[in-house]
Amino acid sequence: MGRLKNCKIIQLPKITDRRGNITFIENNRHIPFEIKRVYYLYDVPGGESRGGHAHKQLHQFIIAASGSFDVVLDDGFERKRFHLNRSYYGLYLCPMVWRELDNFSTGAVCLVLASEFYDEKDYIRDYSEFKRLVKGEK
Repeated sequence: MGRLKNCKIIQLPKITDRRGNITFIENNRHIPFEIKRVYYLYDVPGGESRGGHAHKQLHQFIIAASGSFDVVLDDGFERKRFHLNRSYYGLYLCPMVWRELDNFSTGAVCLVLASEFYDEKDYIRDYSEFKRLVKGEK
Protein backbone atom coordinates (compact mmCIF):
# COMPACT_ATOMS: atom_id res chain seq x y z
CA MET A 1 0.00 0.00 0.00
CA GLY A 2 1.13 3.56 -0.58
CA ARG A 3 3.34 3.03 -3.63
CA LEU A 4 2.47 6.49 -4.98
CA LYS A 5 4.75 8.05 -2.37
CA ASN A 6 7.68 6.45 -4.27
CA CYS A 7 6.60 7.96 -7.61
CA LYS A 8 7.87 11.49 -7.95
CA ILE A 9 8.95 14.29 -10.24
CA ILE A 10 12.74 14.50 -10.53
CA GLN A 11 14.45 17.60 -11.87
CA LEU A 12 17.26 16.79 -14.28
CA PRO A 13 20.43 18.83 -14.81
CA LYS A 14 19.87 21.77 -17.15
CA ILE A 15 22.80 23.62 -18.67
CA THR A 16 21.57 26.94 -20.02
CA ASP A 17 23.28 28.49 -23.01
CA ARG A 18 22.14 31.30 -25.31
CA ARG A 19 22.58 28.86 -28.23
CA GLY A 20 20.21 26.33 -26.64
CA ASN A 21 19.97 24.30 -23.47
CA ILE A 22 21.10 20.76 -22.75
CA THR A 23 19.82 18.21 -20.24
CA PHE A 24 21.42 14.84 -19.60
CA ILE A 25 20.59 11.67 -17.65
CA GLU A 26 23.11 9.26 -16.14
CA ASN A 27 22.41 5.70 -14.95
CA ASN A 28 21.83 5.36 -11.21
CA ARG A 29 22.75 9.01 -10.72
CA HIS A 30 19.81 11.09 -11.86
CA ILE A 31 17.31 8.24 -11.87
CA PRO A 32 17.24 5.31 -9.43
CA PHE A 33 17.90 2.49 -11.89
CA GLU A 34 20.09 1.32 -14.75
CA ILE A 35 18.60 2.09 -18.17
CA LYS A 36 18.13 -1.03 -20.32
CA ARG A 37 15.56 0.30 -22.79
CA VAL A 38 14.49 3.64 -24.24
CA TYR A 39 11.35 4.24 -26.29
CA TYR A 40 9.14 7.17 -27.19
CA LEU A 41 5.52 7.84 -28.03
CA TYR A 42 4.63 10.43 -30.65
CA ASP A 43 1.88 11.35 -33.13
CA VAL A 44 -0.75 10.47 -30.51
CA PRO A 45 -4.09 11.59 -32.03
CA GLY A 46 -6.13 14.17 -30.13
CA GLY A 47 -8.30 12.62 -27.43
CA GLU A 48 -6.38 9.33 -27.37
CA SER A 49 -4.65 7.84 -24.35
CA ARG A 50 -1.76 5.43 -23.87
CA GLY A 51 -0.68 3.15 -21.05
CA GLY A 52 -3.56 1.46 -19.29
CA HIS A 53 -1.37 -1.10 -17.55
CA ALA A 54 1.04 -1.75 -14.68
CA HIS A 55 4.36 -3.58 -14.46
CA LYS A 56 5.33 -6.21 -11.92
CA GLN A 57 9.08 -5.43 -11.83
CA LEU A 58 9.81 -2.61 -14.29
CA HIS A 59 10.86 0.87 -13.18
CA GLN A 60 10.27 3.75 -15.62
CA PHE A 61 11.17 7.40 -16.00
CA ILE A 62 8.85 9.44 -18.22
CA ILE A 63 9.81 12.77 -19.79
CA ALA A 64 7.87 15.18 -21.98
CA ALA A 65 10.68 15.61 -24.51
CA SER A 66 8.40 17.95 -26.47
CA GLY A 67 4.94 19.33 -25.80
CA SER A 68 2.94 18.15 -22.82
CA PHE A 69 0.73 15.35 -21.51
CA ASP A 70 -0.65 14.02 -18.23
CA VAL A 71 0.28 10.82 -16.42
CA VAL A 72 -2.36 9.39 -14.09
CA LEU A 73 -0.95 6.98 -11.50
CA ASP A 74 -2.97 4.56 -9.38
CA ASP A 75 -1.52 2.25 -6.71
CA GLY A 76 -4.84 0.52 -6.06
CA PHE A 77 -5.63 2.80 -3.14
CA GLU A 78 -5.27 6.33 -4.49
CA ARG A 79 -4.86 8.12 -7.83
CA LYS A 80 -2.65 11.08 -8.67
CA ARG A 81 -2.31 13.13 -11.88
CA PHE A 82 1.00 14.65 -12.99
CA HIS A 83 1.24 17.19 -15.81
CA LEU A 84 4.55 16.91 -17.69
CA ASN A 85 5.53 19.87 -19.86
CA ARG A 86 9.25 20.56 -19.34
CA SER A 87 12.05 18.47 -20.84
CA TYR A 88 14.23 18.86 -17.73
CA TYR A 89 11.66 17.24 -15.42
CA GLY A 90 10.74 13.58 -15.43
CA LEU A 91 8.38 11.33 -13.53
CA TYR A 92 9.78 8.25 -11.80
CA LEU A 93 7.40 5.26 -11.67
CA CYS A 94 8.05 2.27 -9.44
CA PRO A 95 6.68 -1.23 -10.10
CA MET A 96 3.06 -2.16 -9.35
CA VAL A 97 1.58 1.23 -10.21
CA TRP A 98 -1.15 1.49 -12.85
CA ARG A 99 -0.47 4.24 -15.38
CA GLU A 100 -2.49 6.05 -18.00
CA LEU A 101 -1.19 8.84 -20.23
CA ASP A 102 -3.63 11.35 -21.72
CA ASN A 103 -4.17 15.00 -22.59
CA PHE A 104 -1.39 14.98 -25.23
CA SER A 105 -0.67 18.34 -26.83
CA THR A 106 -0.15 18.55 -30.59
CA GLY A 107 3.36 17.35 -31.41
CA ALA A 108 4.01 15.90 -27.95
CA VAL A 109 6.83 13.39 -27.60
CA CYS A 110 6.85 11.13 -24.54
CA LEU A 111 10.30 9.71 -23.82
CA VAL A 112 10.42 6.64 -21.56
CA LEU A 113 13.51 5.16 -19.91
CA ALA A 114 13.01 1.62 -18.62
CA SER A 115 14.93 -0.58 -16.19
CA GLU A 116 14.39 -3.81 -18.15
CA PHE A 117 14.16 -5.10 -21.69
CA TYR A 118 10.65 -5.61 -23.07
CA ASP A 119 8.93 -8.60 -21.46
CA GLU A 120 5.20 -9.12 -22.02
CA LYS A 121 5.04 -11.32 -18.88
CA ASP A 122 5.86 -8.25 -16.75
CA TYR A 123 2.68 -6.44 -17.85
CA ILE A 124 -0.63 -6.40 -15.97
CA ARG A 125 -3.16 -5.25 -18.54
CA ASP A 126 -6.39 -5.92 -16.64
CA TYR A 127 -7.25 -3.35 -13.96
CA SER A 128 -9.33 -5.84 -11.93
CA GLU A 129 -6.38 -8.23 -11.81
CA PHE A 130 -4.10 -5.34 -10.79
CA LYS A 131 -6.45 -4.40 -7.92
CA ARG A 132 -6.52 -8.03 -6.72
CA LEU A 133 -2.72 -8.25 -6.78
CA VAL A 134 -2.07 -5.02 -4.88
CA LYS A 135 -4.64 -5.99 -2.24
CA GLY A 136 -3.07 -9.44 -1.86
CA GLU A 137 -6.12 -11.31 -3.09
CA LYS A 138 -5.97 -14.51 -5.13
